[in-house]
Amino acid sequence: MSSALPDDPQPRDADQSRPLRARRSRGVGIVLIFVYAILAIGATSRAIYQMVTVYSQAPIPITLSAISGAIYILATLALFLPGRVWYRVAWVTISFELLGVLVVGTLSLISPAVAGTGTVSDGAVWSNYGIGYGYIPVVLPVLGMLWLRSRRGQFSKTTSVEATSAEPSTAEPSSAGS
Repeated sequence: MSSALPDDPQPRDADQSRPLRARRSRGVGIVLIFVYAILAIGATSRAIYQMVTVYSQAPIPITLSAISGAIYILATLALFLPGRVWYRVAWVTISFELLGVLVVGTLSLISPAVAGTGTVSDGAVWSNYGIGYGYIPVVLPVLGMLWLRSRRGQFSKTTSVEATSAEPSTAEPSSAGS
């Protein structure tokens, strides 16, 4: 008896033995997802706390921290969930994350007043390239992109569910003019 039923909505990898989610969530992939989840929780909870307590003192870095928290949440979901759409969402969010870290990190060095980085605790998650988070915010998107690039073959091919639903009909067209 086959483990993959024809009506199984879960996309399968090439050998049909396990769902794509299981394959994406192994090894380095699970570590990336775990680190993104930790950053999502950290950045979001920090932003919420600061919005409630000291938002008027540093609105720009707190807003940037909230944006980074939202990006980390979306990236975590995109890395975890199966399918080509989520793969593309992962690329977009991780690319935006890298751009944000580079722009905010550079701004915080060039003009600390604009980025609100009087002290490390006042800065955004991405201030000074993520110094308050051990530079993980600048390294993680690069690692994420390398990992996604190494997995692109999984998502450029049609999954078994998509292939079965996209197969042309086997019925021959009728010949009306005969």
